[in-house]
This record gives sequence, C-alpha cells and structure tokens, in this order.
Amino acid sequence: MVLSQPLIWFFVGVAFLILEMLLPGFILIFFTAGSWIVGLSLLVLDYSVAAQIVTFLVVSLILLFALRKYSIKTFKGDTAEHLDDAYADSKIGKTAIVTKTITPSIPGEVKVMGSFWRAVADSTIDEGESVVIEKKSSEDGLTFKVKLL
Repeated sequence: MVLSQPLIWFFVGVAFLILEMLLPGFILIFFTAGSWIVGLSLLVLDYSVAAQIVTFLVVSLILLFALRKYSIKTFKGDTAEHLDDAYADSKIGKTAIVTKTITPSIPGEVKVMGSFWRAVADSTIDEGESVVIEKKSSEDGLTFKVKLL
C-alpha cells in the first residue's frame, strides 16, 4: 500500500500538531498549517518533492512570522500580570499594618486587606504601626510605598 503525497503531508501536519501539544510554544502549529496547505495544493497541482519541501518551508515561515504575535494575543487572553496590577491598584489609599519593620534602606512588609506586601518608606516604621499605602513602588507592582498615618 502506497500513500498518496497529499495524505503524507496530512500526516506530517498531524505529527506537527501532536508535537505542538506536547511542546507548547505556539510555533509548530504554523508548520502544521504549512504541511496541510502543501497537501491541499497537491490535490490540484503536481510538483516535485523538492518543490513541495520549499513550498512547505516558505508557507510555514510566512505564517509563523505574519501571524504568531497576533495569534498569541488572541489565544492567550488576559494574563495574570494584568490581574495582579488591578489587584495591587485597589490597595492604594488603604490602611495597612506593618508586619516587618520598614527602614529607608531595607524594605519591610505590610498586611492590607488580608494579604501581605513588600513595603518601603522614607523613614523607619516599626512593626505593628498603621500606615497608608501611597503608591506602587516597583515595576512588578509587588512593593508599595507607605507613610505613617
């Protein structure tokens, strides 16, 4: 039993699809599409194996570079980073309790609304004192600048 060339390209695409599921990186899916496009084109056209491979590579790479960034945004959705930012922003202006002493040179810790956060201040603030959260103090959004009430 000899498989037809379109069927071979279909199975190559299935192999790339399985690999994409096992090694998620959203790259191999474009090689899946490239192999299926070559397989479909072989139903209409007849060209050499070398031309098939070149077509496969060109189509796959064009799809990869043209669609990957857009596709990741579409399929990934909102990330936890965006959710964390909104959660951290809700703490600004709230009163917190210092749980680890804060000094100007060493961050401490505060408890606000049931969660613990790193905190920095311009002056030393001892454990147990109440502070107000002024703003986020780090790019990662996990450290707040606080001041005494």
